[in-house]
Amino acid sequence: MNTAKQQSAIKAPYTGSIPNTPLRFLWYLGSKYKFLGLVSFSLVIAAETLNIMIFYVSAKLVDNFTLAESLAEQKEVLYLWGGLFLLVSAGNGLLYRLSGFTAIRWIIKFHKDGYSKLYDYLTTHSHNYFSNRFAGALSNKVSNAVDSSAGLMFQLLWTFFSESIGLTVTLLLFFTIDFRIGFILLSIFLGVLVFNIIAVKKRRPLVVSYATAASKSRGEGVDTITNISAVRQFSQRRFELHRLGSVFTDRAHKDMKQSMFGELIMLANTCFAIIMIGVVLVLLYALLAQGSMTAGTLVLVLGLLGRIAYMFVTIGHAMNRFIREYGNVEEGLREILVDREIKDVSNASDLVVAKGAISWNKVQFEYGTNAVFDNFELSIKPGQRIGLVGPSGAGKTTFVSLLLRQHDIDSGDILIDGQNISQVTQDSLRENIAVVPQEPLLFHRTIRENIAYGKPDATDEEIIAVAQKAQAHDFIMQLETGYDTLVGERGIKLSGGQKQRVAIARAMLKDAPILVLDEATSALDSESEVEIQKALEILMEGKTVIAVAHRLSTLRKMDRILVLETGKIVEDGSHDELTQSGGTYQRLWEHQAGGFLQE
Repeated sequence: MNTAKQQSAIKAPYTGSIPNTPLRFLWYLGSKYKFLGLVSFSLVIAAETLNIMIFYVSAKLVDNFTLAESLAEQKEVLYLWGGLFLLVSAGNGLLYRLSGFTAIRWIIKFHKDGYSKLYDYLTTHSHNYFSNRFAGALSNKVSNAVDSSAGLMFQLLWTFFSESIGLTVTLLLFFTIDFRIGFILLSIFLGVLVFNIIAVKKRRPLVVSYATAASKSRGEGVDTITNISAVRQFSQRRFELHRLGSVFTDRAHKDMKQSMFGELIMLANTCFAIIMIGVVLVLLYALLAQGSMTAGTLVLVLGLLGRIAYMFVTIGHAMNRFIREYGNVEEGLREILVDREIKDVSNASDLVVAKGAISWNKVQFEYGTNAVFDNFELSIKPGQRIGLVGPSGAGKTTFVSLLLRQHDIDSGDILIDGQNISQVTQDSLRENIAVVPQEPLLFHRTIRENIAYGKPDATDEEIIAVAQKAQAHDFIMQLETGYDTLVGERGIKLSGGQKQRVAIARAMLKDAPILVLDEATSALDSESEVEIQKALEILMEGKTVIAVAHRLSTLRKMDRILVLETGKIVEDGSHDELTQSGGTYQRLWEHQAGGFLQE
C-alpha cells in the first residue's frame, strides 16, 4: 500500500455498524436488554423518591409530636408517623437493593456483549493494522472501552439519574415550603450544572490524553516482558527500566494534570454548596421572624439542605469519575473502531477450490514508495509445487501476503480456480490455504489444542495420526503430560524443530488444497531438517504448493522454481535446469554453504 493509500485509510471516516462515541456505544450495548434496564431505572425512581420522603415524614413526626397535648396523643403520633417512617425507610432500602439485582444482571449481560463485539471487530483488521500496534495495548483498549462503559452505566443509574430524581422531589418540597427558597435552590443548581458541564468539557482532552498514555505504558510494559530473553541476553535491563521510566513519567504527568483539574472542579462545587447553605439560612431567619417557621419545617429544610449540599459534592465526584470513564471509552473506541483496510465486498461469495490453480494477471502493488510488483504475471497449475527464491526485498514475502489478501493490490487480479480473491470472503480464502511459517505461531495452550486448531472438532485419533505423520508423536509422548502439555507463550517451552512439527501437524489436519511454506526449515539444524522434510513430503501430497526458501536444498523436489528480483520473475524452471542455466539460481546455488543462501 502506498503512502497516500495508508493516509487515506487512517483518515477515512468510520462507517462501521458499532457506534464509535461513548454514549451511543453505551446505548448500543444496553438497549438489547431493554426490559432489565427499564425495571432498574423504575426501581431507582421509586427508591430515591422514598429516600427524600424520609425527610418529609420526619418533619411531620416532629410537628405533630410537638403539637400533641398529652402523652396519649404523642404515642399516637409515634405509632402513625413512626410506623410510616419505618415503612418509607424500609421501602427505600429494599427498592435500591432490588435495583441492584436487576441492574447488575443488565450491565453484566451487555458487558459480555461489549467484549464479544469489539474483539469481533478487532480481529477483522488487516495485517498492517496489527503490525503497527502493541498487542497488549490493543487488549487494554478493549478492556478500557467495555469496562468503562459498565462504569458509565453505574454512574448514570445510581448517581446522575438517582440524584436528578432526588433533586426534583427536593425542589418540589422546597417550593411548597417557600417559593423563594425553591427558586434560589433551582437557580444555584442550574449554575452548578452549567459550570460542571463546561468544566468537564475542558477536562475531557486531558483525560483522553491520560488514557492514551496509560495504554501506551501498559503496551510498552508487555513488550518488554515479552522480549525479556533479549533484554537479558544484551544486558539491557537498566536501559529498559530507564525507557519505561520515561513512559511512566509521561503518564504520571498527564494523570496529575487531569486529576488536579478534577480537584478544582470539586473545590468550586464545595463553594457553591457553602453559598447555598448561607443563602437558605438567611431565608430561614426571615421565615422565623414572620412566625411561619415550625420545628418540623426547620428539620425538613435543614435535612434537605444537607442532602443537596452532599449532592453537590457527589456530583463533583461523579463528574470526575464520569469523565475518566468517558475518556477511557472514547480512547478505546477511537483506536479499535477505525475503518478496515481490507473489506469483503457486499456480495462476496465463498471461495470453492476444486483444483487449486492460481493465476496472477497484470498485478500492480506498491508498498510505501516501493513498487513491489509491476504488471506481474504468473500461472500455477493445479497440484504444482512452486519454489520462490530471491534476495531480501525481491517480493517473496509480499507474494505470500497478497495471496492471503493481507494487503489489497492496486490493480490486476489474483485468481484461484478462476475466482478473483478480492470478490470472495476473506475467511473462505484463508480456509483454503494452509500456511507453515518460519516462526510457528503457537498459543499458550496444550499441544493437543494447538494441533486441533487446524480442525477444532478433530478426534484424538485424528490428532495423533497427523502428529505421527509430522514426526511429532515421539517427542510429544516423551513430555511429562504428553498431548496435554502446555507449550508456553508462543510455544517457548518447545524447541524450534518441535514447534515446526506441531505447526506441520496442524496444517495436515486443516488439509487445505493450497499449501504455503514460508521459510519453513530455514531456522532448523540439519537433523531437525531431515525430520521436517519427511513431514513436508507427506503434507504436500495432492496440493498446490508455494514454498519460499533461502535454503535451496529444500526446493530440489519442486516442479518449478521461480527466481524473483525486484518483483520480477528472472528465471523459471526445475532445480536441475536452473543449476545448469548459468543464471542467478546457479550462482546462488554455488554460493551456498550448508544449504543456506548467502545474502
